[in-house]
Amino acid sequence: MQYEPHDYQKYAIRYIEDHPFAAVLLDMGLGKTSITLSAIADLLFDSFEVHKVLVIAPLRVARDTWSAEIQKWDQLHGLTYSVAVGTEAERKAALNRKADIYIINRENVQWLIDQSKIPFDYDMVVVDELSSFKNHQSKRFKALMQVRPKLKRVVGLTGTPASNGLMDLWAEFKVIDMGKRLGRFISHYRQNYFVPDKMNGQIVYSYRPRPGAEDAIYRQISDITISMKSTDHIKMPDLVSTEYKVYLSPDEQEVYDDMKKQFVLDLPAGEISAANAAVLSGKLSQMANGAIYDDNGGMVEIHSQKLDALEDIIESANGKPLLVAYWYQHDLNRIMKRLHERHIPFSKLDSADSIRRWNNGEIPVALIHPASAGHGLNLQSGGNHIVWYGLTWSLELYSQTIARLWRQGQTEETVIVQHIVAEGTIDEQILRALKAKDKTQSALIAAVKANLKI
Repeated sequence: MQYEPHDYQKYAIRYIEDHPFAAVLLDMGLGKTSITLSAIADLLFDSFEVHKVLVIAPLRVARDTWSAEIQKWDQLHGLTYSVAVGTEAERKAALNRKADIYIINRENVQWLIDQSKIPFDYDMVVVDELSSFKNHQSKRFKALMQVRPKLKRVVGLTGTPASNGLMDLWAEFKVIDMGKRLGRFISHYRQNYFVPDKMNGQIVYSYRPRPGAEDAIYRQISDITISMKSTDHIKMPDLVSTEYKVYLSPDEQEVYDDMKKQFVLDLPAGEISAANAAVLSGKLSQMANGAIYDDNGGMVEIHSQKLDALEDIIESANGKPLLVAYWYQHDLNRIMKRLHERHIPFSKLDSADSIRRWNNGEIPVALIHPASAGHGLNLQSGGNHIVWYGLTWSLELYSQTIARLWRQGQTEETVIVQHIVAEGTIDEQILRALKAKDKTQSALIAAVKANLKI
């Protein structure tokens, strides 16, 4: 197929070529993979500025998406690539194969640098989903920073650079510019732009931005950052977000409230305890979904309100395909059990074949976990309706999962996002938090938006 880039894509390609170190914040559906590959091809074969490129991506994206894009477009067929996923032997064989581009999943970055004994002789690195490197204490971040001085070019791609707030940006931009703009040390970044928020004595649990810090941070990174929102450059379908309220019975609500107040719950099946507020949050989220793990790892059912709601939603869809996002393993088990009992065909989206069948319209109900399928997968051909059975605190995973359907190529005029929310539970807080975080996210993207006067 002949690649005919839109003006915004041409702009982004030139931006990558003109900026050796670049953060490319492209909203979901804008074609960041084809844009980056086009720039890589120019840098390899036209200007000869790079000779060997490493792409770091989420596992499924590394395994499927990059190679599919190279094969899809005629002008990229000259690129040779090698996908280094799988067993250690398979990864080593792929890395020793001669190619222009080597593609590896982010979980194996430390192995590649510290353990593989294969020379790190890449002159360009592309980090697909730059937010994967937001934790400066992670092994993958520390490993990549060891070899960062060797690199002539670094491109960071993401649609969600500050999914959990501005603090994420320090590590992400240190990968790109080695700390030139936001400081070499996280302590200096905190000191310059934040003040302590939640504290216990001298222990600081969280920080909040100083007045004017957001604008100051955006100014610092603006010279190497390009940002585009899909709604500005392509005709996107309408996005309709709704809540499907469920109500616990008085007895069920009492069980939930007891756990919330006491951190300990006595049930016939055994005792359930939460060591701290973070653990309690997870326990309450499980209970809102209808079940909870006890202290021995067993599952205790609390209610079936969300299962009943999901059944109603499937029935009202009247045969139209639904993508159902779950969070806990017991959510998945209970959903599958209910669908089996009702003889409703379904499939987990956990393989290339199941993704193909979904996009071919062969799966009426598809079950997806945001953490394993939130990034990079094109699912828009299979449907336009996503149901959140259980919510996640992560704006990044939440946004990326919705973007599997709400993206370029969606043929329906509307994408429906339905949240099953248990009233009087932590579900309501999570949904509010996701909306609040999006304000920071939107502010960052707006601050560094590309000016397409080309």
